[in-house]
Amino acid sequence: MKIVVLVKYVPEPTAVWKFAPDHTLDRAAVDGRLSELDEYAVEQAVRLVEGGTDAEITYVTVGPAKAKDGLLKALAIGGDKGVHIVDDAMHGSDALATSLVLAKALEKVGYDLVLTGMASTDAEMSVVPAMVADRLGINQATFAKSLAVDGDAVTITRDSEAAGLEVKTQLPAIVSVTDQTGEARYPAFRQIMMAKKKPIETLSLADLGVGADSVGSGAAAVKVRSMEPAPARQAGTLITDDGTGAAQVADFLAARGLL
Repeated sequence: MKIVVLVKYVPEPTAVWKFAPDHTLDRAAVDGRLSELDEYAVEQAVRLVEGGTDAEITYVTVGPAKAKDGLLKALAIGGDKGVHIVDDAMHGSDALATSLVLAKALEKVGYDLVLTGMASTDAEMSVVPAMVADRLGINQATFAKSLAVDGDAVTITRDSEAAGLEVKTQLPAIVSVTDQTGEARYPAFRQIMMAKKKPIETLSLADLGVGADSVGSGAAAVKVRSMEPAPARQAGTLITDDGTGAAQVADFLAARGLL
């Protein structure tokens, strides 16, 4: 079986993000990391193999040169090889273009089960897995709390607002997993060093048969016209209770139409 995990290299969530003049994130100005939510998918792939599933694990990512660090983190947790799609024309791509490139990459590397996180920690859209499944014409099972593979089928537990659902679908399929599946292990130093020796293939858009006019900001369905930093938070109103505190609070609320 071929298990492919789609992973993303994202800006460090605690860093101060900066934007370029073209309204895209200036990724060169901020440190990055493997998306934390994708680590759950990595962990589930490794657990499947450890649980007896005879499979090869491949990680696929799209991003600039530094995105290789995300692949190395995933390979340190476990797995066999990585695929890094890097092309300057991808700059500014939206989810539609990203899903196109990922679908073409999956067709090239081959797959039986595709795993993803529930969302990326930068865009938080949760739509790419469904888009990729639609482009490939394969089954999808999303927001899995747990998953198991039995022969040519995958079964997941999916929590909804009303109840827990058990969903079973035939392979090939794409499954997105939530942060309820279990924390990813922390790789030991030896595993980190071994990851550097695992093969990582670099592909361009031309290698995938994708034209530059199909990706990038020029092909994006949404155009950002302007942006500005969020205003600094203003100091709140401090009320000292000198015996009239309740009245002051009431007056404050009433003045704003909240009472």
